[in-house]
Amino acid sequence: QVQLVESGGGLVQAGGSLRLSCAASGIIFSINAMGWYRQAPGKQRELVASITRDGYTRYADSVKGRFTISRDNAKNTGYLQMSSLKPEDTAVYYCNAEVKIVTFRTLDAWGQGTLVTVSS
Repeated sequence: QVQLVESGGGLVQAGGSLRLSCAASGIIFSINAMGWYRQAPGKQRELVASITRDGYTRYADSVKGRFTISRDNAKNTGYLQMSSLKPEDTAVYYCNAEVKIVTFRTLDAWGQGTLVTVSS
């Protein structure tokens, strides 16, 4: 009984910036790792960035230096700040979180996906 609600996707010109948000709600005790994935047409889903509860981050080589993942543990919310966007960043972006619920079961939760389109 955990929901991830994404916001911030849309259309942006190359070189622009966009910030995605992922708000988790439900019977949450705590959230372990959070991550952002993306899937472009004809491509498999790839991990873009991840962050642990303590703030340790990892990035795909293609986005290093341009994207920043962060989280607000008090709000159970994750963010992906995307800058210097390129047309090849166009994809459906998915939020993912490993959530410990109040019954102590760990769930792998996914958002619905939001489309990011970067125009030339």
